[in-house]
Amino acid sequence: MKHTAIYKKNDLFSIKADFYKTSHDNAPVVVYIHGGGLLWGSREDLTEEMIHLYTSNGFSLFSIDYRLAPESKLPDILEDVQDALDWLENEGTKRFSINPKRIAIVGSSAGGFLALCAGTFKRKPSAIVSFYGYGDISAKWATAPSNFYCQKDHVPKEIAMKLISDQIIIDGTVEQRFLLYLYARQTGEWIETLTGINPSVNKEELLKFCPIHNITKDYPPTLLLHGTKDVDVPYEQSVFMRAALIKEGIETKLITIPNGEHVFDKDFHNPFVQNALNQVIDFLKNQLSI
Repeated sequence: MKHTAIYKKNDLFSIKADFYKTSHDNAPVVVYIHGGGLLWGSREDLTEEMIHLYTSNGFSLFSIDYRLAPESKLPDILEDVQDALDWLENEGTKRFSINPKRIAIVGSSAGGFLALCAGTFKRKPSAIVSFYGYGDISAKWATAPSNFYCQKDHVPKEIAMKLISDQIIIDGTVEQRFLLYLYARQTGEWIETLTGINPSVNKEELLKFCPIHNITKDYPPTLLLHGTKDVDVPYEQSVFMRAALIKEGIETKLITIPNGEHVFDKDFHNPFVQNALNQVIDFLKNQLSI
């Protein structure tokens, strides 16, 4: 059963999350963060199969929206993720039978990046799972024009600019906002679009928003999943993140999907994917003490 809650609200916007209850009381919670290049996407992007995967294994699920770029910048988005965690701990316990001391964050793509960023928060989750996420937005893969996207039809600047609103955007439809992402990846302006920081002028400022450069000894145990044929986010992003975590003594593992593409988990019944998802559940059960 789904319950929709507003976890953050002011005069300009309200941000929602969908709560899916498991059959267990005092259950651990998986906070799910959707992808979409931080420019589009919705809490409703979760498939029924993925919802059932978590709830049938004893986890309640909290799928969150967050403000989207470029109308909001990355610090605002990270604040939303922190506020979602705070809401769960303070208000969520009044509304749902959950254990606020057992919270994991799972994210896909840009959501995986935000999940990895949560490891640098003052109030950290108990565990992190990143599906084809990334730890370094200062690297060339993110700040230079994408070879892959440059092979696509060129998106004119005037079309891309029309997709930017003068209002705060929470729920961005794929059909329109993807063109904005495509333009930003073709021009190499994606990271500046997200952050307002010019990477070539102020890289040091950008490093503050790169989880790979901000790992401390209390960073949570982390599971990374990535396909070797990912043309959106390079597989190496998870390889490098794993190496950086190991260097700091953090419990971590990388699950490699041979020939896996971006969003490989959409192929839910593929044996490689099923094996990977089983490992995700085992990891979460171990870290959240189910």
